[in-house]
Parts: sequence; structure tokens; C-alpha cells
Amino acid sequence: MTVTIYDVAREAKVSMATVSRVINGTAVVKDDTKRRVLEAISQLGYRPNAVARGLASKRTRTIGVIVPDVSAAFVAEIVRGIEDIATMYDYHIVLANSDGQIPREVSLIGTMWEKQVDGILYMTNALRGEHIEAFEDAQIPVVLCATEDTERRIPSVNIDNRRAGADAANYLLEKGCKRIAFVTSDEGISVIADHRLHGVRRQLDNHNFRVLHVGEGRYEHAIQLLRDEFQTLNIDGLIAASDELGLASVHAIQDSGHSVPEDVRIIAFDNTRLATMVRPELTVIAQPMYDFGAVSMRLLTKMLLDEPVENYTVTLLHNIIERKSS
Repeated sequence: MTVTIYDVAREAKVSMATVSRVINGTAVVKDDTKRRVLEAISQLGYRPNAVARGLASKRTRTIGVIVPDVSAAFVAEIVRGIEDIATMYDYHIVLANSDGQIPREVSLIGTMWEKQVDGILYMTNALRGEHIEAFEDAQIPVVLCATEDTERRIPSVNIDNRRAGADAANYLLEKGCKRIAFVTSDEGISVIADHRLHGVRRQLDNHNFRVLHVGEGRYEHAIQLLRDEFQTLNIDGLIAASDELGLASVHAIQDSGHSVPEDVRIIAFDNTRLATMVRPELTVIAQPMYDFGAVSMRLLTKMLLDEPVENYTVTLLHNIIERKSS
């Protein structure tokens, strides 16, 4: 049978309130009493009911983490940062995969609310009115992780994606590239990709510049489209909106009988493991993926613990790591 707090209290010869104080650390308990309670817990194998504790304290010590694709290397590194800081502050995470589908994203916000999570860390391709309405209905703290809210209604942690796009374009210009392409997912799917494209355009509007859209941005789909595109090579520089698209670009160029970087110099975004698993290795605009997770989780804990918050919109630094592809 399930061991209850009543069983522990009877074994330790104390009240249930005293057992609760020992478990939750809500009040000072005499050392001898605390020792008897802990011995009873150990002897009986008692495990506190997290749901019941949450109902009593109005805190469940859980954080809902909603991501577009848990299998993506970019997301995995962010989640590692989230979990490390969550553990440090004695929180547990509930991870949910949205597949980047808006109806599912909105539904998951409601699901997290039903699970009585203390707060939500949220990653999405594009923040829309449906999301804002769902957050307002839930009435729990939310931090956007590696996601932008252009109207700054919700706390967020990200890099300056427009600046990063401009930096990528300038890098290729300094390498002598004259005909540059930007490989991205369809416009409007990702606010991040759109902001990077804006930064690239700002630097290249007066140059020979084109945008190659590859749908959802998956390697398998992108490489098929790019192989056809590169049969007649008319570029000498390429910016990829992600490492996965950078990988597809390298292989498509090579499959078309051309070379990287001899014929085309490439720079990609992210700096996941994929960037060093291709030959030549990818030059990248490196994003602080672990810090995205760690900083966003720390910002959320400050909100939950009513600690002072200096800035609800945190912009982390990016940098260029030069490798063989350029």
C-alpha cells in the first residue's frame, strides 16, 4: 500500500504538520524531531506527493518547456542549459515538442497551465496573437528562449539577429565574394530567419544578391532543391540560415561538380555539432545555445522568486568562427 504522511507521523510520533515542516523546510524543527522524521521517511520508503505539495504551496517546482523540435541539435543544447539551471534552483522541467505547428503550440500552453507548472520557457518560429492570448489566459510567468517578441510584451533571451545577418554578409564581402545567395526557409515561417534576412539585405542591396527558399528548412528537402539550383553555378558566396541548411548547401554544391570554398564560400548560423561533421567544416555565426537556455531559465527563476530583474529583454553576443568552408 502507498505510504502516506500520516504513516510517517505515526512512526515518528509527531504530528502530520511537523512532518510537513521537515519535508518543505517551512519552519524550524528541533534536531531530534527532524532526525526521527527523516528516519521514519527512510524506513517506510515515503515519497512526498508532488501534486499535493503543489496544491498546498501553490508551487509545483516544475517548469514547462515548449520547443519546436526536441531532436534538433540546436534545441538539445538549449535544453541542456535550461536543465542545469533548473536543477540548481530545485526545479524540474516538463518538455513538450510542438513540431512548430501553431495550433499545437497554443494547445500545449493550455496543457502546461493544466499541469500547474510554475512558469513556461517557450521557443517558437513566429510569435502570433494566438500565443499572446494563450499566455494571458494562463497567467503564469513566461520567458521566450531564442525567440523574439518584436513588440517586447514578453521577456526574452536572444541574439541581435539583424546584426548577425549583416555580419555574415560583411564577412563574405570582405572575402571578395561578388554574387551572394542567402538560403533560408520560406519567409514568414520563422521570425528569426526573417530578421537575419533583413540584416543580410541591408548590407547587400547594392550587390548581386538573391534569396533561395527551401521550404521548411530540413536537410532532406533542401538538398533536393539546391542540387537543381547549383547545376548552373552563378554564386561565389552563400549564407545559410542554419547549420542544417549549410550542410545541405555544401553537399548540393559538391554533388553538382563544384567545390567549397574554391568555387563558393559558405557561412552558416548556429554552430551545432553539424558544423564540424561536414567537410569542409562550416564557418559559422556562432550562437550561445547553452547560454540561451541557462540565461532564460535564470531570468524565469528571478521572476518566480520576486528577485530584481534589470532587463526583461536580454541580448546575448554572437561571434564568427572561421573554418574551412570560407
